[in-house]
Amino acid sequence: MVAARITVNGKETPIAPAAAHTTVLDFLRDRGLTGTKEGCAEGECGACSVLVARPGVHKPTDWVAVNACLVPALALDGQEVITSEGLATVDEAGAATALHPVQEEMAVRGGSQCGYCTPGFICSMASEYYRPDRCAHPAPAAEPAADSADGTDSEHGPNGFDLHALSGNLCRCTGYRPIRDAAFAVGSPTEDDVLAQRREQSPPEAAATEYTRDDSAFIRPGTLAETVRLLSERPEAVVVAGSTDWGVEVNIRSRRASCVVAVDRLPELRELRVESDHIEIGAAQTLTEIERRLDGSVPLLAELFPQFASRLIRNSATLGGNLGTGSPIGDSPPVLLALEASLLLAGADGEREVPLAEYFTGYRQSVRRPGELIRAVRIPLPLSPVTAFHKIAKRRFDDISSVAVAFALDIEDGIVRKARIGLGGVAATPIRALSTEAALEGRAWTAETVEAAARVLRAEGTPMDDHRASALYRSAMLGQSLNKLYAQTTEAVSS
Repeated sequence: MVAARITVNGKETPIAPAAAHTTVLDFLRDRGLTGTKEGCAEGECGACSVLVARPGVHKPTDWVAVNACLVPALALDGQEVITSEGLATVDEAGAATALHPVQEEMAVRGGSQCGYCTPGFICSMASEYYRPDRCAHPAPAAEPAADSADGTDSEHGPNGFDLHALSGNLCRCTGYRPIRDAAFAVGSPTEDDVLAQRREQSPPEAAATEYTRDDSAFIRPGTLAETVRLLSERPEAVVVAGSTDWGVEVNIRSRRASCVVAVDRLPELRELRVESDHIEIGAAQTLTEIERRLDGSVPLLAELFPQFASRLIRNSATLGGNLGTGSPIGDSPPVLLALEASLLLAGADGEREVPLAEYFTGYRQSVRRPGELIRAVRIPLPLSPVTAFHKIAKRRFDDISSVAVAFALDIEDGIVRKARIGLGGVAATPIRALSTEAALEGRAWTAETVEAAARVLRAEGTPMDDHRASALYRSAMLGQSLNKLYAQTTEAVSS
């Protein structure tokens, strides 16, 4: 087996003698690439952002920005990484001779003061700069900004730049206006741009990895069969995909695993298929990949994605990971419950399908057996036409929900023929609001029906008091969410 290594800024660099739990951030800084900073060690500030070559949606390769503080260095074995230092043009001696266009715009528009957060902003901005469809298909303006002469909205520039690409980056001293100005001023990559040319070539294949140091192992099997066999032999192993959850455990709680098994590049977990009666989404597809490949064809998921953490997190996080942790406040379970999704669980004895409504058994517990992993999420077709996802949190974006509610309704001739409602944050597990569904089905979609059902919805689950919200507030928000849905649907009909 070839020794583990990463190509950093065009140069192959061995990962040894790093520990098995070493993050990409520490790996880079130990090698003198100190532009990559640690701010929060939780994937919330973006000071550690770097670019990774990943399989593309519109081209063979996408340059994807990820949180280097969360990703194990060994997860990028055989992969290509670009840091903020690697964006500038350098001579043979390694001295910078020209700034990258993104760096240039940030400099001339005053997008940096202390500079601590700047390299992370630069990498996230560069990822959006190289998004293949950014200039070819600029995002349409929603509501023109008051200070915009060209009709663009405040979150999308005339150059197609989606400001949400920077939603995972925080700055404490510059203020976001000059950073936004820099983002909206960048042009298109030139023909001789090496990183733009690199998009036309396939990314590196994920290397089969088996690395052990100090009694800790990091293993990346080559196939699903190898993976489930390994998990049956080592039930204590920690399974990681994007590592957005486990990375926090390693950094903040100093958790260490005797064996980590990476599944993020397993071909069997990376398919996305649309069949006549269902959509099947591989458990290791990142949320960004799912969002761009579905392209709005599942409206409820399309409403979820922008509210799920930040673009940096969505570039690594997966549905399999979000479901596998079993968190009662994960954002995807309520949506998938409303969509009546099921999970395909793969184990050494084969594969089985389990409705998501029957998957969770207790706080962070599920029916998944030792050695099993989530291979895919299956969503039945056709989809209900009336859908909504309401996330109640202290911040609009990049926050954990206090309450999450997902609706999927079939309303025909003014009658609710079918209602599916998924809830998060109001019980030890994500749940279906079965009593509320029953209170709606077969009844007219009227203010009276909705108000009666809202009273039922307020009593669903067993909400608790904690630092995010009180139980009373959570119950009130449940009822209010149904009233909001009714207002939204009646407004749509009247308009």
